[in-house]
Formats: sequence, C-alpha cells, structure tokens
Amino acid sequence: MDVSSLVWLLTAAGVVGLLVFDFFAHVRTPHEPTFRESAWWSSVYIVLALLFGVAVGAFWGWDHGAEYFAGYVTEKSLSVDNLFVFLIIMTRFAVPRAFQQKVLLVGVAIALVLRTVFILVGAAAIERWSWVFYLFGAFLVYTGVKLAREDHDGSDEKEVGDGFLVRAVRRVFPTTTEYDGDRLTTVVDGKRLLTPMLLVMVAIGSTDILFALDSIPAIYGLTEEPYIVFTANAFALLGLRQLYFLIGGLLERLVYLSQGLAVILGFIGVKLLLHAMHTNELPFINGGEHIEWAPEIPIWLSLTVILGTLAVATVASLLKTRSDRRVAAGQE
Repeated sequence: MDVSSLVWLLTAAGVVGLLVFDFFAHVRTPHEPTFRESAWWSSVYIVLALLFGVAVGAFWGWDHGAEYFAGYVTEKSLSVDNLFVFLIIMTRFAVPRAFQQKVLLVGVAIALVLRTVFILVGAAAIERWSWVFYLFGAFLVYTGVKLAREDHDGSDEKEVGDGFLVRAVRRVFPTTTEYDGDRLTTVVDGKRLLTPMLLVMVAIGSTDILFALDSIPAIYGLTEEPYIVFTANAFALLGLRQLYFLIGGLLERLVYLSQGLAVILGFIGVKLLLHAMHTNELPFINGGEHIEWAPEIPIWLSLTVILGTLAVATVASLLKTRSDRRVAAGQE
C-alpha cells in the first residue's frame, strides 16, 4: 500500500480540523448534550468513517478496505469498553455534566497523540523484527483472558481515579477540590491552584496509555499498514465524545461486552501467533525456518468473527439485563 507524504499530511490535517471543529461547534460553550444532538453527531462520525473505508477500498484495493473496516470495528468496540473507565473517572472527580465534553475532547486529543507514537514505534518494530508478532500475539491472548475475568462494577474506582500521574501532579503542584467553571487553574487567597478539571484530564490521558497497549497490537493483527492503523484509530476516537453521552445509560446493560472483547482479542492474538509462525525467523523455533503448515487467517474471516462476536455479546447482554429486571420486578 503506497501512501504518499501528501496524503499523510492531508489526513492528519483533516483529523486536526475535525477536533478543532468539535471544540468550537460543541465544546467551547459548556452544556450537556441532548440525546438528539449526541445521536446526530455520532451518526455523522460513523458515516464519515464508513465513507473513508470505501475510499480506501476504491483507491488501494478492497483487501485494504476490508482491513480498515475490521480495524475500525475492533477499535470502536474497544473504545466502547474504555467508556466504562471514563465513566468511573468522571464519577470519581465529580465532573459536572456540562463540563464533561471538554474533558472527553481533550482526552481524545491526548489519545491520538499517544497512539500515533505507539503506531510509529509498532511499525518500525515490525519492519525490523518479525518476531515482534509473537510478543503481540501472546500479549493479546493474555489480555483476552484477563479481560474475561474482569467486570465493570466500579470496585476499582479509587485506583482508576488516583493514578500515578495524578498523584504526582498533586504532590508537585498545589491543587483545589473545587471546580471553577471549566477552568484548569483558579486563584484562591491570592494563590494560583490547579482545579480538578486539569486533574481529570491527566487521569483520562494517562489511562489511554494502557488502552493503547491493547488496541495497537490488536489492529496490527489485522493489518500491517500504518496508514490504516492510524486512520482506523482516529475515526474510532473522533466520535467517542458523542458516543459517551449517547450510550451512557446503555453501558451498564452491556454486561457481556468484556467477554465479547476477550474473545476478539484472543482470536486476534492467535491470528498473530500463526502469522509469526508462518514468517518465523527465530533460530530456536523450527531451526529458524518458516513454519509452512501454520495457516494465515484471511481478513474476511477476521471481520466475520469480530462482527459476529459483538452481535452475540450485545444481544446476550440485553436479554440478560431484561431478564434480571423482570426477576427484580417479580420480587417487589
């Protein structure tokens, strides 16, 4: 896939332009988005992502187009799971609903910067060392198993809110527990203090480092093209603010989302391990020779497994929560 520097620059400018538009059109004036506003703009960003995928397929071939769609769906799904943590952080810092948009937009901007760094590092590592796929695959399988055992009941709320960077900022800089609108600093008794608004941004930005450790290896299991990795991540993150307000009440009903994502990450991890075996160059595995019998999982099968798993997890979650409500209503 040959992507010129001009295309890279135009794409980066487009992403930055959408962030700037988002700020001036929605975030600059603090308010709590209505359901209609969130649904409309969520749809706009999803349509933009889908149209971009069609453009990728038209200009660079539908194999790359399918890789983009698989990567976008995977990253979007992982971002929904990340919203659980964002919800915990917002609750921990008691962020007023009218100011949450600004926190999320800054978090998205930080995430894009961090993930771009991870993408470039990952691309360089893959190009130089093919055995990196073994590490990515093993890490995703481990993450899938770990995720399947977790829940989102908020029991780790304190640990999520008081991360290392947040504690470090509090130790170094004087802070206040009171908000001053959406300002990052305020003056109390003649002293300049940091507000919780800045701390919650630090918390969400630093948390995304952990998210990137899962999402970047996952999408590199679907494509080795850095441009597709970047754009799939960018479009998945751009609509995250609207999605937070749109499905905030639905998050608690997606009780099997973690299990579904665990299956997806495990599947991609196995796919990476098989690919690593197929391109093996490690001298202590098969004498440094490629393992020819290791199958390559086609992208259409990956996309089918991802979409099918998400559909089953969503339907099962909604049926489970509906059944629980009926049981609870019958006991009253």
